[in-house]
Amino acid sequence: MYLSSQKEKQLSKEFLNNGYVIKKVCNQKDLNKIKKIFENFLKMKLKINKNNNLLFDQFHKIIKKKNLNSLRLDLISYINKDNQFKSLYYNICRDYLDALVGNELVMQNNINLSIQLPRDGDSLLPLHSDVWSGDSPYEIVVWLPLVDCYRTKSMYILQPKDYKFLISRIKKNNIKDGDKLFKSVEKKVKWLKVNYGEVLIFNQSLPHGNRVNKETSTRWSMNCRFKSVFSPYGDKKFGEFFKPITLKPMSEIGMNYILPNIDRDEKN
Repeated sequence: MYLSSQKEKQLSKEFLNNGYVIKKVCNQKDLNKIKKIFENFLKMKLKINKNNNLLFDQFHKIIKKKNLNSLRLDLISYINKDNQFKSLYYNICRDYLDALVGNELVMQNNINLSIQLPRDGDSLLPLHSDVWSGDSPYEIVVWLPLVDCYRTKSMYILQPKDYKFLISRIKKNNIKDGDKLFKSVEKKVKWLKVNYGEVLIFNQSLPHGNRVNKETSTRWSMNCRFKSVFSPYGDKKFGEFFKPITLKPMSEIGMNYILPNIDRDEKN
């Protein structure tokens, strides 16, 4: 897939206006490989033999709530040990990142995983902006579902046009609690519908979060941050939190260059 100049402009305009884009993944085969990795791990770990729909959408019928977080952490550890998995993840959104961020990127060291069971009140992120807690405003988030996500089974975002409204409410009422913040803008947030086979890329400077999953099936989604290698960093630094993935040769040369200690007045 190649994004023409016109398509890049359209993509950029959509992203700037909405604060996000939802697009078909760049490589469906790589997405299927990602899901297969999860499937094989779950069948091995839980010693079950279920088809995909039961295994993911109906996961709440398989796992006990008390065992969920332990399994989730095991899965996170498993997928992040494999650099090939990270390559698959990058490949599903590569063309969009080229257009929105650039082609010399760093990628978050660890891909995150969210598993949200129906009616589960323990897997919630209150309304927040990542930048408020030290992330760089130059970072972008790639949010990838393994199931169809909609309404409360998905996430919400406050779009750019409504951001100033939230800031004014915070200043006026001195609101600091995430739940109170959400209630102050509940009618303005945009719930995002992202199907399996699609990827959500959003501006993590904008307030976002999730609520109790009131749908009848389980949510599976991953998220990972990317940014331009030469853009400013926040609290999460190069080499500590981010790893370069697409450096060009001259950038590697420049970053590794050491100026020799030579007397410049010395004659040849």
